[in-house]
Amino acid sequence: MGAFAAPALAFGSRMLPAPVVEATGVAPASLAGFDTLMKTYIKERGITCGQLAVSKGGRLVLARGYRYSDGSHAVPAVSPTSLFRIASLSKHITAIAIMRLAQEGKLSLTASVAKLLGLSTSADPRLAQVTVWRLLQHTGGWDRDVSGDYLHMDRAIAKALGVPLPITQDHIVRYASARPLDFVPGTKFVYSNYGYLLLGRIIEKVSGTSYESYVRQKVLAPLGITRPRLGRTLRSQAASGEVIYESKYTGQTVLDETGQVLPAPYGGGFGMACQGPNGGWIASAVDLVRLAKVLDAPNAVLNSTSIGRMLAKPEIGVNQYGSWYGAGLWVRQVTGHVNTWHDGSQPGTYTYIARLQNGVTYAALFNRREESGSPDFDVLADLFNAQIGKVTSWPTTDLSSRYF
Repeated sequence: MGAFAAPALAFGSRMLPAPVVEATGVAPASLAGFDTLMKTYIKERGITCGQLAVSKGGRLVLARGYRYSDGSHAVPAVSPTSLFRIASLSKHITAIAIMRLAQEGKLSLTASVAKLLGLSTSADPRLAQVTVWRLLQHTGGWDRDVSGDYLHMDRAIAKALGVPLPITQDHIVRYASARPLDFVPGTKFVYSNYGYLLLGRIIEKVSGTSYESYVRQKVLAPLGITRPRLGRTLRSQAASGEVIYESKYTGQTVLDETGQVLPAPYGGGFGMACQGPNGGWIASAVDLVRLAKVLDAPNAVLNSTSIGRMLAKPEIGVNQYGSWYGAGLWVRQVTGHVNTWHDGSQPGTYTYIARLQNGVTYAALFNRREESGSPDFDVLADLFNAQIGKVTSWPTTDLSSRYF
């Protein structure tokens, strides 16, 4: 009997099939350890949909979709190109778009955000000190532990502004701009979803087109990436090939005034339209691994100057671990290389990508995040790093032509 096989389970008057992890795509024998890692990981946690892509030296060497089911409910098959909400990995996409605009000479990274967007500084004159750089590196002055996360306050913002649900990004900006900052811009790092919403607004203002259109035309298309797009809130609005998101939590809808209770990933607490540049993209793991190549060498999207800007240290320096937040990603200098990584988390989503000194990049996507009170799958990076060290022979073939 295989490692993941088990007897059928009795459920009422019918027999459920044995819980099993089904995989699609390609996992070469020399990389079987990655496959086993993912299968074990999602089965132990009851995650129904997962995806993994691994590249080595710029070659796509593993591309897998995973489905786990105990037979109690239908779980659609997952392919290597199925689409997942990628949550805060969206910030990396937004940062690349900003760097592209700067590279085109259309935007200064030292420009005042208030001037660019015509924001009033009457509520806090320090808003004038918030630059594009400070938005990129989360030093803009907003602290969600003090004032709340404006991108997850739909009902409160609608009530404060006297407008009906659903609110828009314009409403969020109006609400935030009327409130004081939580600290002096440029003095410390505090992760800010709102800062990346503003970066999306800047992209639209400077480019003269929609945020999504600019990203798809200037960032994704030159790399041959066509699948990613902004996600929608309701399950009925899902894109073709998009997975189902799971969460044990529910909440009142933010989509209208009915007060209907909805699943957390599907309007019961947040809407995808307001997430956009901060956490609104859907993509596959193979798309994200290919996108990560923009940091390896000058390419059709970023030149060497722009790549250096993506990895630049902020004015506050490095943290106690020797790492820092660059532009839409975490960065650490190791011998001969600059490693980068990021994770993303929303109700119904957990994602992680890492680009490492041994030429390995991997992206792992899941349709559920940890909701038991423990950290969001923080063991994942250690598991993958250990597995990378066990590989004795890397494939020399490139699977890219199968998926692009």
